[in-house]
Amino acid sequence: MTDAVNRAATLLAGHRASIDRLDAILVYTLAERFKHTQAVGVLKAEHDLPPSDKTREATQIARLEQLAKDADLDPEFAKKFLKFIIQEVIQHHEEHQK
Repeated sequence: MTDAVNRAATLLAGHRASIDRLDAILVYTLAERFKHTQAVGVLKAEHDLPPSDKTREATQIARLEQLAKDADLDPEFAKKFLKFIIQEVIQHHEEHQK
């Protein structure tokens, strides 16, 4: 291999190691988030509150969109990601209602 290829392989390994660490952070962060949303679901079920809150969801989507812009992340991707999470949370809240 040439020196340029060796340097590229070293850089690639470094990027991949960082990506692996970030993936771990994402998983642990999502786990922590879902612990709290599960607790919210239990509270909502105990107090006969609706599983979803459209006002809160809209506020959070707008907030995340701005955070994405500030972080130079595609806001559409961020909105899709949050909408996916919200759907999962609502599903869990609905399960607590049963």
